[in-house]
Amino acid sequence: MSIKGARQHNLKSININILRDQLVVITGVSGSGKSSLAFDTIYAEGQRRYIESLSSYARQFLDQMQKPDVDFIEGLPPTIAIEQRTSHTGPRSTVATTTDIYDYLRLLFAKVGTPHCHNCGTLITRQTIEQIMHQVNRITKGTRIMILSPIIKGKKGEHKEIFQKIRRKGFIRARVDGKIIDASSEVKLSRYKLHDIDIVVDRLIVKDDIQKRLSDSIHTSLELGEGVVIITREKKGKWVDMVFSERYSCPDCGTGYEELAPRMFSFNSPYGSCRECEGLGMTLVFDPELIIPNEELSLSEGAVHAWSNWSPITQEHYNSLLHEFSEIFDVDAEVPFKMIGKKMRNILLHGGPLNTKNLNTDERIEGVIPALRQVYDKTNSPDVIKRLEKYMDYTTCEECNGARLRPEALSVKVNDKTITEITSMTVENVFDFFKSLKFKGEKEIIAKGILKEIILRSRFMLDIGLYYLTLDRRSDTLSGGEVQRIQLATQIGTGLIGACYVLDEPTIGLHQRDNKKLIDTLKKLKDSGNTVIVVEHDEETIRNADYVIDMGPGAGEHGGEVVASGSVAKIIANKESLTAEYLNHKLKVKTPGTRKIADMKNAILIKGARENNLKSIDVKIPLNIFCCITGVSGSGKSTLIDQILHRALMKSIYGSRLKPGKHSRITGIEKIDKVIEIDQSPIGRTPRSNPATYTDLFSHIRNVFAQTKESKIRGYKSGRYSFNVKEGRCELCEGQGTKKIAMNFLPDMFVLCEQCQGKRYNPETLEIRYKGKTISDTLDMSVEEAYDFFKNIPRIERILRTLRNVGLGYITLGQSSTTISGGEAQRVKLSTELAKQSTGKTLYILDEPTTGLHFADIQKLLKILHQLTDMGNTVIVIEHNLDVIKTADYIIDMGPEGGEKGGEVVAAGTPEKIASTKGSYTGNYLENIL
Repeated sequence: MSIKGARQHNLKSININILRDQLVVITGVSGSGKSSLAFDTIYAEGQRRYIESLSSYARQFLDQMQKPDVDFIEGLPPTIAIEQRTSHTGPRSTVATTTDIYDYLRLLFAKVGTPHCHNCGTLITRQTIEQIMHQVNRITKGTRIMILSPIIKGKKGEHKEIFQKIRRKGFIRARVDGKIIDASSEVKLSRYKLHDIDIVVDRLIVKDDIQKRLSDSIHTSLELGEGVVIITREKKGKWVDMVFSERYSCPDCGTGYEELAPRMFSFNSPYGSCRECEGLGMTLVFDPELIIPNEELSLSEGAVHAWSNWSPITQEHYNSLLHEFSEIFDVDAEVPFKMIGKKMRNILLHGGPLNTKNLNTDERIEGVIPALRQVYDKTNSPDVIKRLEKYMDYTTCEECNGARLRPEALSVKVNDKTITEITSMTVENVFDFFKSLKFKGEKEIIAKGILKEIILRSRFMLDIGLYYLTLDRRSDTLSGGEVQRIQLATQIGTGLIGACYVLDEPTIGLHQRDNKKLIDTLKKLKDSGNTVIVVEHDEETIRNADYVIDMGPGAGEHGGEVVASGSVAKIIANKESLTAEYLNHKLKVKTPGTRKIADMKNAILIKGARENNLKSIDVKIPLNIFCCITGVSGSGKSTLIDQILHRALMKSIYGSRLKPGKHSRITGIEKIDKVIEIDQSPIGRTPRSNPATYTDLFSHIRNVFAQTKESKIRGYKSGRYSFNVKEGRCELCEGQGTKKIAMNFLPDMFVLCEQCQGKRYNPETLEIRYKGKTISDTLDMSVEEAYDFFKNIPRIERILRTLRNVGLGYITLGQSSTTISGGEAQRVKLSTELAKQSTGKTLYILDEPTTGLHFADIQKLLKILHQLTDMGNTVIVIEHNLDVIKTADYIIDMGPEGGEKGGEVVAAGTPEKIASTKGSYTGNYLENIL
């Protein structure tokens, strides 16, 4: 691949040749232009060329990428990006669906599964006409029945030819989507909707002398319906279907089954999903803990929070219901809710008989939850729905018990296991199960190809260290690193050759123990005939590369150049390369000479933590120090810190309604008065958001301009200087600085606004200057430039100083948040918190803060984190990077393995203690570097 004149973002018109079919690592300090080269130039151009090869009709349905700012690229293969981003696919996406394993499971169960009756558990067999007639003759005499032949089941279209066929056969009635219609004349159906069509073969009243007619009609129906007949009978004014099949039906209770099909096992299809939860596995119900969040309050003080602060009429109604409850059951409305007896609390919440001594009485009190449910079900007001949902939470669906599928699908088995039992297994167990699975005869021939694909995909996931994930794990609960590795396994499974894969830090979230497996996987992808380009800072990955591109020398405008390129040996020999200094260990992240001593009396104690895979463990986290949570992927680190500790603190300190994970109790919470979680999610999702607005720096800058003499004379307030307010912004581009021009089947174009020339503001606003600069000029300044310009204004200086201290001196104040990397976003958030006055009792939680950070950047980050603890705060970091782990004051090492083999504390103490602990994978690696 030959790249000439690449100028995307901060790239300085670089020229570079990259050998095809190699493992290429692009490294360099944060902000040096690695992603600009890999993703915004190479990947973007490859995608653009592919999309342009399609027809103009097809192009309008695809997201088209902007042409990167590059002179030309030669020898570019088709490109595929596997980025490090958390999933936003919603609750229906799982590990099994993402990897396509679930599609093969559905096919396997449909073709070789053994159906059982979901009512009585009997093995389902095919039925003869005599058996079907026997079931019909058991229907009460005098009952009206119809004999139907199903010919279309859940298919889109107008189905004109079907109705013609019905008329040719001499039938005049049909049941379409549950309604009986006259089929003798033309029938119009929506071509875009799913339809069910059944021929009405006969209509009868059950009596003794219909046997010959019944037999003929059933025989006809079975012929037309390809072995399936529906007998629908009238029962209490409704028609109830009984499905019979020459293929599948229960001999004991008569329950009939359709022919097994893959869609029957899909929780995204109306033909397979549970009727109650529609395939989510969860239902939204009112939660007593959210309805009554504070049990210290009495009923008269508003303990029933869900019945507080409504409109006067509604509030009066709810108050009268509470008064009625107090009167009838002699409950003191002035005592704390927790003092009311359990039985009375249950009646108040769920309703019950007015006479508790006579449970058979028809007189009942409604209860808070049934009353709220009634309002929720009847209202059409979005505001009321939104308000009521604050008191609701998702709970496991009682109908399917979280399995997502309807009973018919859950009673089909392969080797005595249902599809749900298989998806609840870990990848490791799935691999072992299918590896040992054997079939005989015809089933062996059918299953051979399906099993091969399932085994192949599960093996790829094992190879990249995802053995601990269960197939039914929701995609939106996975970390960014896990999502990327799943995508990597899926791509290997496709068997593509001649492609260029671009990956963003695949080692993130991966323990050192599993690094070799990932590197071997990348090499396997390369050996298949692909080019693999990896943006990475991990030393082991860099050392295993065929070719390394070191970007720099600095960040932002000080970067964008190729400092060194070539083999690892060539990079190490380069005296200009900062990466080389760390690779040959001339520079390294320093181990502190002394560590803060953990005071175990001044600690938070989590008792009985048992969420997900945690084994009812007790964990003590000392305060006022730098604490690192370590362990292999899936060992329970995030469950312990994020789902239990963080949520419990948020609930205790801020009244959050997010439920903490399962645990017995937490002590020591009162020692914390503020909790801050700093993750790598974007600081803004639109181009209007930027570091200046996120850190609140821009508010102070706008105030400075509002205080200038000319601004006061004109009566301009600080709002005038916001590019989101009509008063001062350029109205042609609405404060964006650029205009979007839709090009239909070509990529949208962004052109400089002809009126403001990209300055965002109208001419009147730009006439106001502070120290010779306009408000637009300040947005174009880097943090370093702005610091020198505003250093005499304390509020502004403090924010800019912290941005510099976290290594972000190169970013511009007005840089769009959408162009800021995950590592940069995390440091913007960290600097925002650092700029605030510290209480000394703040707990900071960071998950993988080294993502996107070069060795040199890690040193800066650690300096800041230790400064926080010097001020009396507590820092908890979930991390795999040994350079961070070795500088911690205290480590809690989780494990020993991931998934069901993890969830325990392997060791706790100083890095030196962990390094000497046998059985600790983290300790093994620490021992080598301490």
